[in-house]
Amino acid sequence: MELLKKTAVEIRKALLNKEVSAVELTEETYKRIDAIEAKVGAFNSLTKEFALSTAKKVDEKIQNNEELPPLAGIPLALKDNINLKGYKTTASSKILENFVSPYDATVSVKLKENLIPVVGKTNLDEFAMGSSNENSAFKKVHNPYDLNKVPGGSSGGSAASVAALESYLALGSDTGGSIRLPASFCGITGFKPTYGRVSRYGLIAFASSLDQIGPFGRCVEDVANLYFAISGHDKKDSTSLNMPVENPLNTLKNDIKGLKIGVIKELLTDDVDEDVKNAVMNAVKVYEKLGCTVKEVSLPLLKYSIGIYYIVATAEASSNLARYDGVKYGYRTQNPQNLMEMYTKTRKEGFGDEVKRRIMLGTYALSSGYYDAYYKKAQQIRRLVKDDFDKVFKEVDVLISPTCPNTAFEMGSRNDDPIKMYLTDVGTICANLIGAPAISIPAGFDKTNMPIGIHLLTDCFKDNLLLQTAYNFEKETDYNQKIANL
Repeated sequence: MELLKKTAVEIRKALLNKEVSAVELTEETYKRIDAIEAKVGAFNSLTKEFALSTAKKVDEKIQNNEELPPLAGIPLALKDNINLKGYKTTASSKILENFVSPYDATVSVKLKENLIPVVGKTNLDEFAMGSSNENSAFKKVHNPYDLNKVPGGSSGGSAASVAALESYLALGSDTGGSIRLPASFCGITGFKPTYGRVSRYGLIAFASSLDQIGPFGRCVEDVANLYFAISGHDKKDSTSLNMPVENPLNTLKNDIKGLKIGVIKELLTDDVDEDVKNAVMNAVKVYEKLGCTVKEVSLPLLKYSIGIYYIVATAEASSNLARYDGVKYGYRTQNPQNLMEMYTKTRKEGFGDEVKRRIMLGTYALSSGYYDAYYKKAQQIRRLVKDDFDKVFKEVDVLISPTCPNTAFEMGSRNDDPIKMYLTDVGTICANLIGAPAISIPAGFDKTNMPIGIHLLTDCFKDNLLLQTAYNFEKETDYNQKIANL
């Protein structure tokens, strides 16, 4: 158990010193999964054969004194909308319940190259649509800090697996906060890189102009290592950035004296829980102690972010999910009378309520006569929001705000109010709209002992500065060191 509480950085030292083998580490991880998975529900499937064979390769290299990648042998959980060849990739949907991936996502290739054992595929809101991880077709994910509360979504399974010590690292996808929100609710670190820094090839698409794969970990250094391992240009992804990625470890531990930090006025309103607001202001004091200059900044168009997001995201989802029709792969309805009935019944039976809701909203926004009024207008205002951020980034280097206005809420408490559920992402959506890197890091606990995350955001391509800023805060605090008591 004590072994599982360590960070990936600490475990690497133990591996190299031969205090533990990679196989022993992987087997210990599976013992933990066997012991608590019924309570947490983090995994849709386990990939023991792959994980143990990878761990054996690591042990062989250690015995031969060969050089190892930084995260070799360290168990990782992979969100179940990222393809891993030869294993199920379901997106937590009935329509893909038995789909076995015939190819690897680019990030999966990089995990293999870095000898990182993937222990399993993690549960998520169906097709990554949700903020609570209650929309999975298979089971709900529970927050390790309080099993009656949500872990956040859509990458709740990935976040819960790290928080519950079922993995040291995890990968998720982030379309409007789906990495950062569960990281905040589960008391760990979650990072969404600049759009295009990490290839989306092999990620099941939700909203193509917003989706981004990113890492979870128990400390910023672990997250920085994993980000560097999976980043880089990919010819298979037309949105991949063709520019070099500097190792974030080169600057991660440098001081941030003189850094200019902006507190986003519009995200510290009366709607924010008092404990969350206090955590942000305490973080400001930490940064001031570190020699940073802090000032309040305003982003007037930020109030339109939710509206823009739910037009753009649903429109793109409507287009991307049109491929699930029962013809080529996935679920097909039984005994349809004709082709049209096969299409309609397959989609009716295969998709969950939230996915259907978003497909209908998106189809309406793209329909003849409404495209200009909704989708086109949303994209135009999206550009103006980006302009707002460009102006602010001339004044400050980093923006700070709550990751979410509240901590994790009770399961089922928002299911009857989609708008209230959607507003959970009010602080995170802006990063996806403008393509900027953003991170959630542990920053305290509320009165009920639930984790609070703060949200840091920088301009595009300044991922390493963001990680450096997060690391310096973590170094001055101990919030990331608390472990959920399961």
